[in-house]
Amino acid sequence: MMKTLLLKHATLLVSMDDNGTTWNDGGIYVEDNVIRQIGPTPELPQEADTIIDASDMIVLPGLVNTHHHFYQTLTRCIPEAQNATLFHWLRTLYPIWARLTPQAIAVSTRTAIAELMLSGCTTTSDHTYIWPNGSRIDDQIEAAQTMRIRFHATRGSMSVGESKGGLPPDSVVEDEETILRDSRRVIEEYHDSSRYSMLRIALAPCSPFSVSPDLMRESIALARSYGVQAHTHLAETLDEAEYCKQHFGRSPVELMEDLGWLGGDVWHAHTVHLSSTEIEQLGKTRTGAAHCPSSNMRLASGIAPVMQLQQAGARVGLGVDGSASNDSSHLLAEARQAMLLQRVMGNPGAMTASQALWMATRGGASVLGRDDIGYLAPDMAADFIGFRLNTLELSGGAVHDAPASLIFCHPPHVDLSVINGMVCVLNKELIHADLTELVQEQNRVAWALVRDELR
Repeated sequence: MMKTLLLKHATLLVSMDDNGTTWNDGGIYVEDNVIRQIGPTPELPQEADTIIDASDMIVLPGLVNTHHHFYQTLTRCIPEAQNATLFHWLRTLYPIWARLTPQAIAVSTRTAIAELMLSGCTTTSDHTYIWPNGSRIDDQIEAAQTMRIRFHATRGSMSVGESKGGLPPDSVVEDEETILRDSRRVIEEYHDSSRYSMLRIALAPCSPFSVSPDLMRESIALARSYGVQAHTHLAETLDEAEYCKQHFGRSPVELMEDLGWLGGDVWHAHTVHLSSTEIEQLGKTRTGAAHCPSSNMRLASGIAPVMQLQQAGARVGLGVDGSASNDSSHLLAEARQAMLLQRVMGNPGAMTASQALWMATRGGASVLGRDDIGYLAPDMAADFIGFRLNTLELSGGAVHDAPASLIFCHPPHVDLSVINGMVCVLNKELIHADLTELVQEQNRVAWALVRDELR
């Protein structure tokens, strides 16, 4: 039986469509998981199974997170890694991550998603590339499904350990045949390519310093044979550039081009250190980029040329990155950081608030290859969020420019989140998770993991 939902009387309803359509006293009428009507409240059906009064709210499309490492929520602000660049940071944390278990994967997944959802995220990807002690992507998928978020899981991998010239210790890498076999299994078992899909799979070898060129070639060929996307890290640090030069005689982007890792079915995390020619190449091929400003600042990696990438034609979205290199999974805060970081070199108009919101919605949807999320219109997925305007965080700001206040002012938590037509956050509280219980379990597992007591 079809279920209906009516959101009515939004103070401001922001569609994020190509025309920038907004409505005062706006509303959304949903049948099952699809928006059927949108516009002024008086013009919509007035009855529904679920009715939400959005008075004093700004309502907009759900935010889209294009890069994360859920498991890293267990190793936030480890003292030895607080003031480190990427390679030092990784070498510090690899031995801890080697102790991960299926339970650790599951609880960290639910924790990361809870934080994302409360920040306004309704669709997220994740890049887990380390699977020790019997851990599998299945553990993550099962945990994500309990949270009711729209999920793009990536089957990440590492295959080149220290003994073969890679960065990670041998104890955390996998055999390449095993990686490819499991990649096929995961796609065949879980990937749903249908419109409004809640679960899609991508293949995601980790980085040039942890996988072989052969695995990169095989992975992209396998992904394309199944019609799924591919994801990896690219041009994050100067150390990575030097590694690629020494081992392959190529820059990171040149290496990816050689291996077939450019195109509309590929997105890369970071893309910080790019030449003007490489920016043009990524744009010309419509390659995607996940911009992770907080992580890039935290690890002193640099400032990604995201506006130049967009202008060149690349698809650019936002990612919170690993919660051990950002230490937060607040996607709205990430949009604010993206805007501010583009301005620090001297141009106060380098990125506007509206451009940051576009990147967090439309940009992210494009990066993940979705045409059913990212803006609000009939026949789009019923994913939308609401923030109350009469709050301390937005006071004195929302009265002047409500959408911009979400970016310029202190990033609030959502008061309302509807995902796939289902209310998932109401009055700033998660509907499908006990936050107190989740935090207690997360802290217990995190402490045991660092003390090597997780069995």
